[in-house]
Amino acid sequence: MEKGLISVDRWAEGSQAYFLTNLHTDHTQGLSSTWAMAPIFCSRVTAKLFPFKFPNFNLSLLRVLDLGSWHSLSLISPSTGSKVTVQVMAIDAYHCPGAVMFLFRGEFGCMLNTGDFRWEKNCERAKLAKEMLLNALKDDAVDVLYLDNTYCNPTFQFPTREVAAKQVADIISSHPDHDIVVGIDTLGKEDLLLHISNALNVKIWVWPERLQTMHILGFHDIFTTDTSLTRVRAIPRYSFSINTLEGLNRMHPTIGIIPSGLPWVVKPFEGNGKLFDSLLTSGYNRSKVSSEGGKQNDKSNGNLESVKRFHKYVYSVQYSGHSSYLEIEEFIKLVQPTSMKGIVSSSSCNVDPFYYFGRICGINQPSQKLDNEHQTFGRGGYTGIEKKRKRVGRLGFYLSRVTVMRRGRKGIKLDEN
Repeated sequence: MEKGLISVDRWAEGSQAYFLTNLHTDHTQGLSSTWAMAPIFCSRVTAKLFPFKFPNFNLSLLRVLDLGSWHSLSLISPSTGSKVTVQVMAIDAYHCPGAVMFLFRGEFGCMLNTGDFRWEKNCERAKLAKEMLLNALKDDAVDVLYLDNTYCNPTFQFPTREVAAKQVADIISSHPDHDIVVGIDTLGKEDLLLHISNALNVKIWVWPERLQTMHILGFHDIFTTDTSLTRVRAIPRYSFSINTLEGLNRMHPTIGIIPSGLPWVVKPFEGNGKLFDSLLTSGYNRSKVSSEGGKQNDKSNGNLESVKRFHKYVYSVQYSGHSSYLEIEEFIKLVQPTSMKGIVSSSSCNVDPFYYFGRICGINQPSQKLDNEHQTFGRGGYTGIEKKRKRVGRLGFYLSRVTVMRRGRKGIKLDEN
């Protein structure tokens, strides 16, 4: 596609139409309440949440794309001045509320940008999205796939969100005399909180701004800002710290739970290895993968290793809104792209998606390290590769390269390669 037409999750000047896959901060670096360069296309849910994140934004710039419908854009070629027609469809990415993929087609061919996504194997919502994508493609081939390669490495195997949510509920129910704090972002993991509420018949405390978001999303009865009504609190992840938990434990026994696909800490808590006696003993199996082949064991419903106690007050549960390695592989098999590029400038091991998945596209296995083109083509912002993990805050936790890179501005301009 010619330069100067479209940008996805990138907000620099120079495009005629901009597309927002989701409202997480790493996708909106460069957006502000005064941004006014061109129309922004997004999902209906994102449009509802947009003025809360960007007060006083000129909402006339927002263009809502309903899921599963083709929309035509009439743009102008910067090089020839002639009319260029681009068709686009939004498809549910099932990452956070409002998150979508964008499927583009035109004279340039067919391109799919996944944004951040997770399509779990037996998830009904994911099945509907797959059908929507396949029906939209029909006999068309995806010429270029822009892929969420956050966990594009065989080391990243974790359970489905349904299983991880049950694990979180098990941790809470096994501590009936404790207060509970769960570290979450300003958007996302609502399904986890709903599961906790339904499984344990409790309300969930959230901070006032998060409560407003919940109300916008239609959740009015489950969440509260009254701490006297519940022992389970969802707090901003940036405020989750050992110091905070130690302070809370001086007043009342409290444990913290971190739901994330990332390995957050250096090593597990060196105490009693048992999590909570007989709970979580339902024999999970871990899948093994390699660059030559896919899964050796398909029973990747979760495992005891996905729940770790890293401190006497802290549990880590691998609840992720991003696809695991095997889910990425299944998605690429579904799409069968001619070419693909990772939208994260660097994965945790600097892996080009072609390294593990080129065989699916009929491409010989390239070098594992991303070349300069892939480093600069992704979500932008970073020009180099972080080679060391960085310590964050007083938790003693480490951010992997994935997290460091995800702090940078993300997005792409759809250009000719």
